[in-house]
Amino acid sequence: MATMEVDVEQQQQRRRPIFTIDDDHSFDLDAYIAPYTGRTVIDRLIAIIIQCPSIAPHALSLAFQRLYRLRDPSLFNAVISAYESVLGTQEGKGLPPVADVVSVDMEWVEDVTKRNIAERTKLEVELKTYTNNMIKESIRMAHRDLGDFFRSTGEFGLALKHYTKSREFCSTSQHVLDMCMSVLELAVEQRNYAHIPSYVYKAEGALESLTIGSAVAGVAAPSSAGTSQVVPQSSAMAIGTGFSSTTGGGGIGASVTGSVGGGSGQASQGRKPTDRDHMQTKLEFVLALSHLGTGAYDKAAIAFLRLGPPEQLGDWIGKLVAPSDIAIYGTLCALASLPRSFVKAQLVDSPTFATYIEQEPYVRELVQSYMASNFKTVLDILSRHSQIRHNTDIHLSPHIPELTKLIRHVSLVLYFAPFETVRLERMAEALGWSVEEVEREVVGLIQNGRIVGRVDSRGKILVAKKTDHRAELFAHAMKMASEMEKTNRKLLLRMRLYVFFPVIVICDVSSLIGLLE
Repeated sequence: MATMEVDVEQQQQRRRPIFTIDDDHSFDLDAYIAPYTGRTVIDRLIAIIIQCPSIAPHALSLAFQRLYRLRDPSLFNAVISAYESVLGTQEGKGLPPVADVVSVDMEWVEDVTKRNIAERTKLEVELKTYTNNMIKESIRMAHRDLGDFFRSTGEFGLALKHYTKSREFCSTSQHVLDMCMSVLELAVEQRNYAHIPSYVYKAEGALESLTIGSAVAGVAAPSSAGTSQVVPQSSAMAIGTGFSSTTGGGGIGASVTGSVGGGSGQASQGRKPTDRDHMQTKLEFVLALSHLGTGAYDKAAIAFLRLGPPEQLGDWIGKLVAPSDIAIYGTLCALASLPRSFVKAQLVDSPTFATYIEQEPYVRELVQSYMASNFKTVLDILSRHSQIRHNTDIHLSPHIPELTKLIRHVSLVLYFAPFETVRLERMAEALGWSVEEVEREVVGLIQNGRIVGRVDSRGKILVAKKTDHRAELFAHAMKMASEMEKTNRKLLLRMRLYVFFPVIVICDVSSLIGLLE
């Protein structure tokens, strides 16, 4: 598996569009960034610094406030380099220099660096000691701790190495599941969407094994309790030392119970009934994000709309994603790729997804306008919020041009569906476009087969291709008659063969051989 790193310098080299905040495209940076925690805050603020120079100083100040809560001093250089790259552009002229906005606390940087070096040395010594002593469980935990450490300090290649190395020392399904979830969190933070599905499938297998083990333990527990009630008191006293592992006793009972508890049974005894739902929701979320990242918008929409309530995402809310993000991702993918009936059934009528939409009121307005065929409002809302909110999202921004194009195409197709003929001026007025833009889009949809019709360029009229249902019915009837005639001819030929060659039909194999001789 490739190292999951996203270089900030590579992001800056990519030519990103610059957006301006004005009365028509307002943006509350403080309210936007408030739900997030951890490294995702810095990633999102870096994207805003690069693409919104007008609020870059405020974003730089917020980034420095959050950086002191982390333990990765290298993020200071990433944020400062992003801001300095904006200063060198035409849009960045007039912005204050870095020193006038923020200052780096070098004492804090040195202190954190020393503590990171000390902790790394400590964890590596522990791993070496456990490896020499061949303590399997301790080796797994040491690799896990080193993975968490390197992830917190920004060394993602080493973090991935230790997470995957801990797989060799996993002895239960719970251990495998924990390892997969750690790798998935790392993949989401680094936007490495291609590697997410493989670890999702591994985690689902471990979760299924864990569930089966829990069910088996639940069935076995009552039967063992019932059996213990019929054991005589003297016998129980005689073997009490051997089977009293629940009270801290040793002997055979402790080893037997320990071997069973070491599997998925013990891990599942402390699990609540909703823990599986929590894990399943997390796996569905990362899989949906993977589909979005790879451009499979229909699969992403279905996966997002199938998520459980936000509470089931647990600590991932804020650390990886906000509920408002899920509302935006799911809605845009659904409008761009799913039929209207599916959108109504799975999005509009879904009480679970409604909890996500409540976090972004404009998303509800967008969906209501779409269902009411008010496509001008749909496109206006999309344009207004795509300017800043969507194009600065670290997961969504690369797909906004394609999603916007798909939603525009869907709006055109749905608007034209009830008509046989419609003037392009009327379509332009209904969609808020120019006539030339409507004509260009309609011609492209006709060429792609999305609209069955033709454009009268002189009269500026879109005419649907007329379908003669009566002619189609007669053609279908004639086709069926021809097929029936062919079938009947074959049956008549078979019957004639039986009539003219009866000896072949009634004779057995021996008589047939005699005739041939």
